[in-house]
Amino acid sequence: MKPLNRKNTANTATRPLKIVQFGTGNFLRGFADWMVQVLNDQTGFNGDIQMVQVHSRKPARGINEQEGLYHLIVRGFYKGKTVEENQLISCVRGAINPYIDYKAFLELANSPELTFIFSNTTEAGIYFEEKDKDWTITPESFPGKLTALLFQRFRHFDGDPEKGLFILPCELVENNGQKLKENILRYVDLWNLPGTFEDWLVKHNTFCNTLVDRIVPGFPLDAANKIQESLGYRDEQMVMAEPFHFWAIEGTEELAEKFPADKLGLNVKFVSDLSPFRTRKVRILNGAHTCLVPVAYLKDIRLVKEAMDDGETSDFIEKTIFEEIIPSVDLPEDILKPFAEAVLDRFRNPFIKHKLSDISLNSISKWKVRVLPSLLDYIKKENQLPKHLCEAFAALIVFYRGHYKGEAIPLKDKQEILHYFDQLWKIKPTEEVVSSVLSKIEFWDQDLNLIPGLSQALIKEVTLLLEQEKR
Repeated sequence: MKPLNRKNTANTATRPLKIVQFGTGNFLRGFADWMVQVLNDQTGFNGDIQMVQVHSRKPARGINEQEGLYHLIVRGFYKGKTVEENQLISCVRGAINPYIDYKAFLELANSPELTFIFSNTTEAGIYFEEKDKDWTITPESFPGKLTALLFQRFRHFDGDPEKGLFILPCELVENNGQKLKENILRYVDLWNLPGTFEDWLVKHNTFCNTLVDRIVPGFPLDAANKIQESLGYRDEQMVMAEPFHFWAIEGTEELAEKFPADKLGLNVKFVSDLSPFRTRKVRILNGAHTCLVPVAYLKDIRLVKEAMDDGETSDFIEKTIFEEIIPSVDLPEDILKPFAEAVLDRFRNPFIKHKLSDISLNSISKWKVRVLPSLLDYIKKENQLPKHLCEAFAALIVFYRGHYKGEAIPLKDKQEILHYFDQLWKIKPTEEVVSSVLSKIEFWDQDLNLIPGLSQALIKEVTLLLEQEKR
């Protein structure tokens, strides 16, 4: 089988460098880079991407050996239909390691047609490192590296206002663009860079807050040989992604003109405020996941797909979303319902083995952010308790007992939280367990026993789960 490279593959001519991308991981390759490929194929965008390694001291041999080429393998459900698509991504040039060749990294800033910065350096990637004392030596942090790159561009083009960039961070951090900008300005101060550079940075570069959503599991290990045979190439860098994708960007009209992904049927929106889309994602997608975990796990289900194949569990999560979560959210239904339908399709994806135990990490803090607002807002709007959210809350309390039907539950949370539940379940009867959990202000920022009827409803559901355990 032929190796994948530009010699063996047609239609892979290089284009002007328009994007420097911090991060070489699966997500950007299966999300933003794919969108650039679509732009190149269907419009006159005509731009390439140069990836930059952020953390590793070793060269990115795999992607560089394939000269940046790889296939995106899309697998899943979309609007009730199974999707299986393969697409060659040829807009990536490969990866530069600034720890190995800092000069080559800085020279990227000199590219005249450079327009965008993409990044995905994990949630912990946007930070300030005081040890980065000198911009002429490779900074440790991503914001430090970006500051050095921007300063090099400022110097090379003599502060030309037309050479500012659009910076689109994809880290899952609220106000990611603003936080990145704040850290860069700290480096300007730390390195005593000229005031003229700071002025250029603020006035002529646009830092956009963004919200991204796509599951990108990465290399399809189980099906790799079969897929490579169908492709006709040995592709060690192919990446699998689900069909669903969404990118909301707080950006200007100028950005939308320069990056017109929203005009091609891609699920990209340029908005003035991300908060409605963040609320939608947290309450529906993340909230449904967090509700599903304890309910399904206590039924001996271990994967999200298995939960959706179980009629009772599938019905439970659908009713939770459509009858309780959506009515609790103060947003138009035409924004919420199509997204919810897509969420259920994503949960049914037969190509992704999403373990409930993985989703269960830090479920107490997740419950507070993802589910509790829906429960409280539903009560406020409907003047009654949400039946399914209460069932999920009760299942969470039993889940944190740490065992069910003689089997240990692999709880993953802060040690003090695990210790609290372990001791509570050992020495307290059901009624006091529920009352104690609801009164835990450290968990919920309030005493939930004060909500009329909630304690009694949860006690009833917890008792029922404990009775079912004995059958």
